[in-house]
Amino acid sequence: MKKNIDCKIQRMLDSQKKHISFHTPGHKRAGADITELSYSDNLYSPSGVIARAERDVAEILGANRSFLLTDGSTSGVYAMFAAVKKAGATRIAAPAYSHVCVKNACEVLGLEIIEIPEVIRDGIPQQPSTGDIETALNFADALLLTSPDYYGNVAPLQEAKSICVRADKPFLVDGAHGSHLHFTREHAGRYADMWVDGVHKSLPALTQGAVVSAASAVWAERLAKSVRLFRTTSPSYPILASVEYAVKYPRNEQLEQTATVLKRALGAYPNGDWSKLVIPFGKHADEAQTYLEKHGVYAEFNDGNYLMFYLSPATTLKELEKLCKLLEKLPREEVFLGTVKTKGHGKKQTVTTWLPLKEAIGRTCAEDAGLFPPCMPLVKKGEIITERIASRLMLASSTYGLQDGKIAVVEEE
Repeated sequence: MKKNIDCKIQRMLDSQKKHISFHTPGHKRAGADITELSYSDNLYSPSGVIARAERDVAEILGANRSFLLTDGSTSGVYAMFAAVKKAGATRIAAPAYSHVCVKNACEVLGLEIIEIPEVIRDGIPQQPSTGDIETALNFADALLLTSPDYYGNVAPLQEAKSICVRADKPFLVDGAHGSHLHFTREHAGRYADMWVDGVHKSLPALTQGAVVSAASAVWAERLAKSVRLFRTTSPSYPILASVEYAVKYPRNEQLEQTATVLKRALGAYPNGDWSKLVIPFGKHADEAQTYLEKHGVYAEFNDGNYLMFYLSPATTLKELEKLCKLLEKLPREEVFLGTVKTKGHGKKQTVTTWLPLKEAIGRTCAEDAGLFPPCMPLVKKGEIITERIASRLMLASSTYGLQDGKIAVVEEE
């Protein structure tokens, strides 16, 4: 860790005394991976070093109160939804392409999703328009936007905040991919009532490290109660320390500027987030992925059109230079220009059955399925399974919503 970063949790871990462990965890090696001891703290009800770290993080993120998470952004989304439910919400307006945890949280908490229609441009789901946001919010009690999304598109946060203020409804942001933006005006904390920072995704923290925050004392009190429902009572101290460290990690403006210039030079997808380098390959996407991996370079994901390369302030200029040199050697093709997907209509849905993907083409999907990552549905329940969707799911190395290569379809009468 950088020596000039005041990481309170790490300092506590470094100062501990060597001892014989008759406490959990079962590996019995006293070190950074400890439990609630006399010199540590209690994440369920912090009053010591964790509480001090959370106060520092809240100040940096512009929050009234922030809560460290070792269960990823997902637990933060659940906690936010539980908080708005406690405030009386029963329906959440959210983009159709939201992360799978949004739908799962609504199912667990008994909330209804009011989907903001999906528009696809250049083969990529777009952020919703202010008109679509306002229309959906008319039928909902709270709004959740994802910003930035996995493709680096930034939501109209200022406009969405104004819409929610006029409607007197809470504004939530899934900022799982935006914690590196806390230096800028694009950060969720400048606009939302509650938001999640997925620190491990775009800052140098260990996997599962995240933060959920509230802007006001009223929402902080509700969120504090909700966090306890979904946050583990047995946290990883290495993850906690890494979250505090990552939020305090200095901005890398040289890398940001270089990445912005290279995006244009490489013909990358023009998004609003310097950390998401999205390169169009079209039908050559799988070929490009294979070539790069043979040269020791792994992309975040391949959606069959684009390869997305995830940068962070810890990315070096040398690493970025190597990537660019490799990318310049690869062939490209026009991407598949998708539009809004067609849904099945007028057919009575009765029984769900599982079919091999080839046999499911033309059938109505019964459960959301997609690539993992980006963990956004490639085909949603009620939509027609096209040949291209089936082919992409068959080729993907990691998916969700499938069972042994089969997809759920509706038996139709």
